[in-house]
Amino acid sequence: MQNKKVASILHRVADYLEMDGVDFRTKAYRRAAHTIETLSVDIENISKEGKLEELPGIGKHIAEKIEEILDTGKLQYLEDLKDEYPLDLDSLMSVEGLGPKKIKLLFNELGIMNLDDLEREGKHHHIRRLKGMGVKTETKILQNLEFARKSTGRELLGKVLSLAQEIKGRISALEEVSQVEIAGSIRRRKETVGDIDVLTVTDHPNHVMDFFTQMDLVDEIIAKGHSKSTVRLYNGMDADIRVFKEEDFGSALLYFTGSREFNIHLRKIAISWKMKLNEYGVFQGDECLASRTEKDVFKTLGLDYITPELRENTGEIEAAQEGKLPHLVDYNDIKGDLHLHTNWSDGKNSINQMAREAKSRGYDYLAITDHTTLPVARGMNDKKLKEQMSEIDKINSQIDDITILKGSEVNLDSQGNLDISEDVLEELDLVIAAVHYDFRQEPEKMNMRISNALENEYVNILAHPTGRKLKERQAYKLDLEQLFQKATETGTVLEVNSSPKRLDLKDIHVKMAAEHGCQLVVNTDAHNIHDLKNIKLGVATARRGWAEKKDIINTLPLKKLLKVLE
Repeated sequence: MQNKKVASILHRVADYLEMDGVDFRTKAYRRAAHTIETLSVDIENISKEGKLEELPGIGKHIAEKIEEILDTGKLQYLEDLKDEYPLDLDSLMSVEGLGPKKIKLLFNELGIMNLDDLEREGKHHHIRRLKGMGVKTETKILQNLEFARKSTGRELLGKVLSLAQEIKGRISALEEVSQVEIAGSIRRRKETVGDIDVLTVTDHPNHVMDFFTQMDLVDEIIAKGHSKSTVRLYNGMDADIRVFKEEDFGSALLYFTGSREFNIHLRKIAISWKMKLNEYGVFQGDECLASRTEKDVFKTLGLDYITPELRENTGEIEAAQEGKLPHLVDYNDIKGDLHLHTNWSDGKNSINQMAREAKSRGYDYLAITDHTTLPVARGMNDKKLKEQMSEIDKINSQIDDITILKGSEVNLDSQGNLDISEDVLEELDLVIAAVHYDFRQEPEKMNMRISNALENEYVNILAHPTGRKLKERQAYKLDLEQLFQKATETGTVLEVNSSPKRLDLKDIHVKMAAEHGCQLVVNTDAHNIHDLKNIKLGVATARRGWAEKKDIINTLPLKKLLKVLE
């Protein structure tokens, strides 16, 4: 399937068009890209059937562009736009506060093409002189620059995971391949990913290398060999493939999964036992003691099996030595999603559509939690929220085997007050409190703001508790110890938000929260039916934070959940 490649190119066209302020065409390309990236069928098949224009948001003009991408692997229109604006758009857009229009202004007026140019002109105070900028904007750009540098070169797990799984699926389908796994930070489910590592077992490596380097996902062949090849994919990310013998595959998978610190610690253990550990196995002299499976290698080193999500050298090795590894929450333990948006606010689908999609995923319940008065999200006031409650009652009477809970994502003002009346809040099954503005308050004010919300008797859950957006926005300045203590005191549940851009709480904070005795919930914050699949990203983050089933309230059956929410 080339859906992701086509959607990626159309999104990039929209970025360039936004620089020119062509709003209607920008929206057209964004809408088309969204349609394609959420398709469950192959865009190539739709094109061959001549049905592209039957898809929502795709007219004759964009259909022709899609056909060009499918035929040639690229789009000349995008190449022309890149020639017009020869700049590092990815890195510049990673700076919080910079959008396409401001980037164009900086390029035209100051010749800024990358982060180094941006830093130089900012430090010389040239940015503040531009129309619409000023001292405050210039200072903010320089403050956010360092964060952007750290994010450059890595992509969100949520964007890369499905691509890696597609590559794995294609390699697995080859008759010549007996085993294939994705290794590296993807297998550990780190929130951002630098590249894609593929490991295989085959007796026909040359055939596999030919197939890998000739995939339609590939833009450039970096290196091609008998046992390893590297390509650059359409999204700019590198992908490696390595071939191993079946008897070495377990040790190779362990080695290339990492992390580096984890591997170093394992090698030290091997050395202490007069052994040697590398990608080909555990050796004592010339004798290989274990290599076929990861479990064999761990056992030989005196360790219980350590699941990939924990392999960061943060105490898991010591726990494995003592037989004290946690019983991590499983990907199939989630019984419902408690943070969803519909077309009553800024979501794309109806309540009925979201409920039926949740039902198809085997959920017992879901909560509709549309925004309240937040203007940018078409938020609801008291009256509209009560109308939605009536609609939920109606749909509940029409659908079997799943229960729709009545909820709301309520905004916190700068002091932590809710923007919905208590009379209405009392009628809801659950209330999610969230910070949506005034992100840069001082830590004392932010903690007081959130503490006030947690003390509110109607608030059940704190959404995306630190407010971060990966590659876009840093977390609030917040005393997390104080937050976790307050959440424990008030019984407020802290969210592990599964949105690929959030994953908030992050893994290390999940662990801290659980150690403080906080209750957690893994939610998707879904804005359409396709977002519901992101629950696996949240569960992975919870697992990386050592969370167990008992820590997470939406692993409970409905009756027990409702008691927690009372």
